[in-house]
Amino acid sequence: MESKGILGAGSETALLFCLLALAWGTSFVAIEVGLHHVPPLLFAGLRYVIAGGVLLAVALATADRRVPRTRDEWRHVGVVAVLVVGAYHGFLYLGEQYVSGAVAAVVISLTPVLTAPLASAILPDDSIGFVEAAGLAFGVAGVAVIALPGANVGSTNVLGVLLVLGGALSFALGSVVSRPLDAGLPIQTTQAWAMLLGALCLLLVGFLRGESLSGVAWNATSVGSLLYLSLVAGAGGYLLYFVLLERASPTEINLVGYAEPAVATLVSWVALGQVVEETTIVGFAAILLGFALLKRRALVSVARATTRAAQGT
Repeated sequence: MESKGILGAGSETALLFCLLALAWGTSFVAIEVGLHHVPPLLFAGLRYVIAGGVLLAVALATADRRVPRTRDEWRHVGVVAVLVVGAYHGFLYLGEQYVSGAVAAVVISLTPVLTAPLASAILPDDSIGFVEAAGLAFGVAGVAVIALPGANVGSTNVLGVLLVLGGALSFALGSVVSRPLDAGLPIQTTQAWAMLLGALCLLLVGFLRGESLSGVAWNATSVGSLLYLSLVAGAGGYLLYFVLLERASPTEINLVGYAEPAVATLVSWVALGQVVEETTIVGFAAILLGFALLKRRALVSVARATTRAAQGT
């Protein structure tokens, strides 16, 4: 049966999308809270040791291939592990030492905008035109507004924004480079091994930075944030993502990245009393406009499919 997507589907799929946005949006706040008690790269590494172990158990129970075998499969897993898990979360956790979770979520929402020019530069079949270039310009301008010296006093600084931007670039680069390497390994198997290998990279770099378990303040907050990030936002979020992949288009699922900043902002306000500055809102609007320009054709197709589904055709 043909998928109707998120917007045109029944309430169950829409609910799963909202749960994914909630899980991944709140993760930025959970990282911010946990970083007061756990060194950043150790924190990220422990998270993905746990999440990767859970997903590996899922892969063992559900996938027809549970371990990468060929060189291409290991190469694909390796790229995802180093760039999408390791570098992305390394930069994100380091950056959130200086910026709030809400601001980090806004900067990370630039990732789909960065993917298009990277794909154009690396993959021969991808190219961008004037409108796509304008979309990239709006996205970059949005991050520049957020990082303006003197803007968002008390909630962000340039170093934090640049570190989180490095995470967005790492994720976008990993997405592009891994695309032609995909050898057909089940997604749950790929993600499980990538998480475990990415966690190893994070822990190794953290060790080289002098991070250790002795630097962890073990208490209800640190343990709670680690378990939440590992089980709810990590393993649970990816399981929701796998289900949504079978029901909706990649463009629709990418929209979760634009729900995450709203969730992170609301939770930051309710739980931590933080208020996002006007410049952050302006920056997010520019990033969202950039995404709309880059994905305009796909978004129009989604809108048409939604309209047909609503009319019952």
